[in-house]
Formats: sequence, C-alpha cells, structure tokens
Amino acid sequence: MKTIAILFSLFLCNLDLAQTENSGNIRVSVDNLASEEGKVYFALFNEDNFLKQAPVKGEVSEIKDGVAVVTFSEIPPGTYAVTAYHDKNGNQRMDFESNGMPTEDYGVSNNQMNLYGPPTWEDAKFDFDGEKKELNLRF
Repeated sequence: MKTIAILFSLFLCNLDLAQTENSGNIRVSVDNLASEEGKVYFALFNEDNFLKQAPVKGEVSEIKDGVAVVTFSEIPPGTYAVTAYHDKNGNQRMDFESNGMPTEDYGVSNNQMNLYGPPTWEDAKFDFDGEKKELNLRF
C-alpha cells in the first residue's frame, strides 16, 4: 500500500512539473503612447472569451518614457489574442462617446483595426507555442 501511495505521489509531482514546463511568457508592449497620464490595461483572451467575458489574464502597466510593458506568465500553448487600452482618466474602464466610438486609445494583437466595430478574433488571434513570445501593439 505504501508503494502505491509513493508511486501516486511521484506521478502527481511529475504531472505538475510537466505542466510547468509547457507554459511560457508572453511579453506585450505599446511604445507609441500619446501621453504618460494614467495606465495601460492589457488583457489576454482565448477564442471562447474574446471581448465577451473576463480575460484569461489581465495586467496593468505604468507608462514610462511613452512605453507600457507587461508580461503574461505561465501561459500554456494555445491560440490567444491580446487587447489593451490607455486609461488616461484612471477610471479603470474604457470610455466611449454616445455613438459608441472609443474616447481612449486602444489596440489588439496583430495591429489589425476595423474602421467600423470592435476588433475580431480572426484579426487578433495568434498561436503561442508555450515558450516565449513578444508582441508590440500600436494604438
């Protein structure tokens, strides 16, 4: 019985180690910010929650010398999209005009912006191999 318990414990340790080894970091930067007021909010999405639900992970960055940078850590391989917006007024949400147009700068992975309507999953998605990726968003 002790042998089975020890083997099961070793199996769980190896399973945990394997999951850690198959995750990596996604570093995202924005380097064309118009001002250093406020912060930049970043969100990492998968297809199921893209712009519909809470992101897989969220990060916030101070702005230094016109640049905001975050790193999403321990991300498993998969297909993702990143969004970000510049919260100039510090209210922790993206602001819109009465006609639905954003009043704060924003961007998405692949830097594909629609002239009309929100970004689409197809335009923003990218594959992540579970190791390391660097993205630069343009506002």
